[in-house]
Amino acid sequence: MAQQQSGSSQFAGQTFLGRINTATNATNNRDLYLKLFSGEMFTGFQRETIARDLVMKRTLTNGKSLQFIYTGRTEAEYHTPGNSILGNSAKTPPIAEKTITVDDLLISSAFVYELDETLAHYELRGEISKKIGYALAQKYDRLIFRAIAKGARQASAVKIGSNTFEEPGGTQIQVGGGSDANDALVASHLINAFYDAAAAMDEKGVSGDGRVAVLNPRQYYALIQAAAAGGASGLINHNERGDALQSGNGIVEIAGITIYKSMNAPFLSKYGTAYKPSSGNNDTLHTNVIDPGNTGNFVSEPIETGTPVSGDNYGARNNYGASNAFNNSCGLIFQREAAGVVETIGPQVQVTSGDVSVVYQGDVILGRLAMGADFVNPAACVELFAGTTTKPAAFGTTYPANVS
Repeated sequence: MAQQQSGSSQFAGQTFLGRINTATNATNNRDLYLKLFSGEMFTGFQRETIARDLVMKRTLTNGKSLQFIYTGRTEAEYHTPGNSILGNSAKTPPIAEKTITVDDLLISSAFVYELDETLAHYELRGEISKKIGYALAQKYDRLIFRAIAKGARQASAVKIGSNTFEEPGGTQIQVGGGSDANDALVASHLINAFYDAAAAMDEKGVSGDGRVAVLNPRQYYALIQAAAAGGASGLINHNERGDALQSGNGIVEIAGITIYKSMNAPFLSKYGTAYKPSSGNNDTLHTNVIDPGNTGNFVSEPIETGTPVSGDNYGARNNYGASNAFNNSCGLIFQREAAGVVETIGPQVQVTSGDVSVVYQGDVILGRLAMGADFVNPAACVELFAGTTTKPAAFGTTYPANVS
């Protein structure tokens, strides 16, 4: 039989869902609620990011940067009887380092007024937590994708001397054959580019394991439509149907390359989609992507500056390239070794409490992350471009200098 305390608004046997150790702790009824929020924030981050698991990720506990060792290939030669074996004349394999610096602290925050929480008939913090996680994940993916495009434009990974022994560099492949940016949306052109990319990576000795591509939704759906109509014979797994096929989560493959869709990959100087590209022509083969209207501020966002900061400024410490560096970019194909990401603070949440909450009658909810990204092996990076016959130019610093 339930017990009730006479003259009191509380039940004697009340279970406090937000209190740790209900029977012994009578001071705070919200301990568990804050932990629940933290978990929701991280779930929101994991749901939105795809790049984190497609490249090399390392955790940095101390210091400002992390070193990736790059070891090139060596050669075999016949032994001459009587000669001492003291290593090969080319001094291979070449060994160099790639250092990735952690950018400044990346944050996303919101202030929740306690009265609003009291009056609202819906739960506020869980929804806010998801949006904070989405914001961090969006930035995370965008920086990694720009770093991969940067690597695709590097001429050579590392070399000994001037031309003695040179490792392969990145690859840039034109989608279509002219100067029409709408070529980036034609399924047959994309399929041809995928096979060119697969062959290029084979020729450069890049492992076939873990090859992926990231396209924008319009490109992905163009491939799906072509497969459904029977006009995309180059598609593998094109017999998949339903939600799995249209999800963009790595179901469709071309030339052994698993395809993902994302609104965070650079596309004609924007993220996601570029409506009516400046070099897009209206003809019998191509159709400009018409702006559906009412897209808000987060669709086709311009790419912000990627110039590293100096002095007391705060921001990116790696060069991710400015908007004009991606005027003709329209997709990425890469293998796991293409880029590295360094985390010193993984996605986590902080919430004010105590005197601060009393003074402001609410809580500041803060999601934070400290990371940095850059290319590691340019040979594993492929950038697709359209709207020009000239390959997009390199930006930022080059790969390690010649090894003596």
